[in-house]
Amino acid sequence: MTSDEQYFRYLKTRSQLALLYRRWWLYPRLARRLRGRTLDIGCGVGDLLAYRPNTVGVDVNSYAVRHCRALGLDAHQMQPDVLPFADGSFDSAVLDNVLEHIVFPNPLLAEVRRVVRADGTLIVGVPGIRGWKCDADHKVFYGEAELRARIESAGFRWIDTFFSPLSRSRWLDRGFRLYVIWCEFERD
Repeated sequence: MTSDEQYFRYLKTRSQLALLYRRWWLYPRLARRLRGRTLDIGCGVGDLLAYRPNTVGVDVNSYAVRHCRALGLDAHQMQPDVLPFADGSFDSAVLDNVLEHIVFPNPLLAEVRRVVRADGTLIVGVPGIRGWKCDADHKVFYGEAELRARIESAGFRWIDTFFSPLSRSRWLDRGFRLYVIWCEFERD
């Protein structure tokens, strides 16, 4: 079994509770911040694509892309750090629990900046401490300050920080696997 197949199988193990949480709590919160045609980078099993119309997915994992396409979702294969889309072709983009998997994210962030139109929105979510420790594929931990600095250095302006499932919480950060730090940015 390839590492791509193993990781895809891991993605499929998400619980029904996690799916319900995403569909009924997280995605409505994200959708209020997203505009127009949206790119879901690292779309995985396609939950956001299925939830939000006018959203296109892209993933490096061929199993994930085939799965999404089999569901009738608009998903595309990408090579690492290369987004297969024209300049300025999206109004917004999402990196949902993706950045922590990449040791050197600057090339990908440059690609995101290229495909998101000027004044477009970028939403980035990274796991809290407990969530970060739960996945052996996580390579870089981001706190709020580190996340903001990383994305701002790629040519985006910080707009807002929010947290899921509720608000900033040390207790949830350390004890709840699904706790995520989210930042909203605008492309300069």
